[in-house]
Amino acid sequence: SAAEAAAGAPLRFPQGPRGGAARLPLPAAVGRSPSPTPRLWCPLGRSHRARLQSPRERGGGGAARSRDWRRGAGLAMALREPGPGGAGEDEGLEDGPDRCLSLLPWDRFSAWLHCVCVVGFDLELGQAVEVIYPPHSKLTDKEKTNICYLSFPDSNSGCLGDTQFCFRFRRSSGRKVSLCCFLDQLDRDLPVYLKKDPAYYYGYVYFRQVRDKSLKRGYFQKSLVLISKLPYVHLFRTMLKQIAPEYFEKSEAFLEAVCSDIDRWPPPIPGKILHLPIMGVVMKLRIPTYRDKPGTTPIVQNVLQADAQISMALPTVHEVDLFRCFCPVFFHIQMLWELVLLGEPLVVMAPSPSESSETVLALVSCISPLKYCSDFRPYFTIHDSEFKEYTTRTQAPPSVILGVTNPFFAKTLQHWPHIIRIGDLKLPGEVPKQVKVKKLKNLKTLDSKPGVYTSYKPYLNKDEEIVKQLQKGVQQKRPTEAQSVILRRYFLELTESFIIPLERYVASLMPLQKCISPWKSPPQLRQFSQDEFMKTLEKAGPQLTSGLKGDWIGLYRHFLKSPNFDGWFRSRQKEITQKLEALHLEALCNENLVFWSQKHTEVETVDLVLKLKNKLLQADREQLPVKTDTLKKLQAHINDIILALPDDLQDILLKTGTT
Repeated sequence: SAAEAAAGAPLRFPQGPRGGAARLPLPAAVGRSPSPTPRLWCPLGRSHRARLQSPRERGGGGAARSRDWRRGAGLAMALREPGPGGAGEDEGLEDGPDRCLSLLPWDRFSAWLHCVCVVGFDLELGQAVEVIYPPHSKLTDKEKTNICYLSFPDSNSGCLGDTQFCFRFRRSSGRKVSLCCFLDQLDRDLPVYLKKDPAYYYGYVYFRQVRDKSLKRGYFQKSLVLISKLPYVHLFRTMLKQIAPEYFEKSEAFLEAVCSDIDRWPPPIPGKILHLPIMGVVMKLRIPTYRDKPGTTPIVQNVLQADAQISMALPTVHEVDLFRCFCPVFFHIQMLWELVLLGEPLVVMAPSPSESSETVLALVSCISPLKYCSDFRPYFTIHDSEFKEYTTRTQAPPSVILGVTNPFFAKTLQHWPHIIRIGDLKLPGEVPKQVKVKKLKNLKTLDSKPGVYTSYKPYLNKDEEIVKQLQKGVQQKRPTEAQSVILRRYFLELTESFIIPLERYVASLMPLQKCISPWKSPPQLRQFSQDEFMKTLEKAGPQLTSGLKGDWIGLYRHFLKSPNFDGWFRSRQKEITQKLEALHLEALCNENLVFWSQKHTEVETVDLVLKLKNKLLQADREQLPVKTDTLKKLQAHINDIILALPDDLQDILLKTGTT
């Protein structure tokens, strides 16, 4: 009752589906109608709105490139009003030729890429960054060094011809936030596993090594590298295939034209069909949103362009060829899923950066739509700035997935508990033979046979059905794309079966609707109790959605200690807290605040006005899930209260902002 809420009575929870008390609605799809494939709601983070920075604060870029801070308003408009180039075919977004005209040069480019680098080999200096474009792009010396070493395969890889791969490295601490932070608002519409990590950059590499007798070294060695915060592996891989071969023929003028094309792209808005022109080819794609049903990819139709340009429809922006990556070890995919889920230290030893990077990305994606919350390095070298940190024997290996190619790592990382040895990623023409898990002591060199080297014993019994299904696909010469779809669906259903009981338990921690009082702070989420959660598994555990047997309890106990649980729960906690804040705002709007102010002193009324103004600021800053009408109504309440006060107080309060 209202009286109990006002008196601060303890929160009460219903006994079950027949209980009478109403639970607050979750900001997720926990209570949606059942479907053949159980749906998992993933947390959606709300990023704070970025603040405007002056050119001096941003580190500048020269007088020729300096930008007025007011262009931030143009970027904010770009978020609300997509620019030309996108088709506006989805999510009700519309285009117009006059949108985003206040954007200055390189603003659109910065929404997709930080910069483009060309890394060459100098006989005296070794690897060196030859070109950074646009010229005003900022990279620290440490970042440049990392890019240099990560952009070239190890000498033992023997990568003749053209090779594509990607890497990931830490941004230098203390760097100024770039202006594209305005576009971070788009993050709130992305699935959690595609959200940018501000602490890392991705590097997408196209490396060419060919014989050239005119050079002292006898080889032409150069890499074209795209540096971006976005994890859109397939998009940038496709893009490099289009531009890199021509760049190596035409050099820097061509690179400038490429960057100019990118600077005409619309912002990377999730849920919208985008047309991205690049040197005569138009890439048509759609970035997923958190509203998409997990495991589904809306089809992007390939249509003829009116201006006769070649159109290329991308089926995905971020997915890798899952079956091709797991093919050498697909008898152990379920165990690998457990290791990734639990955040165990993993090393992938491969013959080239291409194989190592694709396999690491496949491992990270196998627990989707959960986000892998630990560090992962698709390609890692002995020159990496974190080499000592990750290879030290003075402490237990960290929760990280490393992709390596240098034989030196076979000795350096022998103490790591789980090592995957990958051979050449070629699809087999016949059914692979059953391979047992190997003991770590048998891994002595990088030439050891492909397989999984670990003493780990899986919690769950092996699912023979998925292995038979994939084997049958190999026998029937089923396309690798179809095999990947089967494998991705298997991982999705396994992850959902695991996470649904956790979602259901967190839903039970929500306070009751009646506990929200406009005159008290919003109630908090009840504390997560491991013992209480474990008790729910007997009747509402994964057995409801999965036929797999095994020690599910042991798997949950291990998971609750992992970085992936910590990241998942923090995100859910934040989302639910914001929902409670939003409901508290609605409760305030439904009160007669003017009537309340008339019964209280001027000091109390002024205090209320200031608190309400701060509430509005919080809703805007944290992007709370509040209807616009609610905010307008609250603002009207504030205005009405102020107008009922004496003139001198009115002047002060109308001029007073929020803190």
